[in-house]
Amino acid sequence: MAEKKEVVKKPSNEFIATGRRKSSVARVRMQAGKGKITVNGREIGEYLQRDTLLLVALQPLELTGTKDKFDIRIKCDGGGISGQAGAICHGIARALVKANETFKAELKAAGFLTRDPRMKERKKYGLKKARKAPQFSKR
Repeated sequence: MAEKKEVVKKPSNEFIATGRRKSSVARVRMQAGKGKITVNGREIGEYLQRDTLLLVALQPLELTGTKDKFDIRIKCDGGGISGQAGAICHGIARALVKANETFKAELKAAGFLTRDPRMKERKKYGLKKARKAPQFSKR
């Protein structure tokens, strides 16, 4: 007979959301705590080494004033570090809305709930890159 698999339930106070930017995906798990944020098992300041990227990633928490109220665990993959910072921002904003519906209006007004649709343009045949053409020679 087949064995029964044990179903692991998530804690009721945990909020899960996904953020995306370019080709990066950030899976965010947020629960009440003291403000500890880890990305791929490392501190967020250690992972996003530039201050500007750290500022971008934590904007939703700054806007809502919840920086020290939630512990956040993030798994990021795909793309570069800048895209990952944008994905983290999007994921945190979505998780905050799940945690408290009243944040939705201000996060939406600031543009944090909108997924940035800009992607890399594909390379076309006959060209060197997406739009760069080989040098033209008249003769």
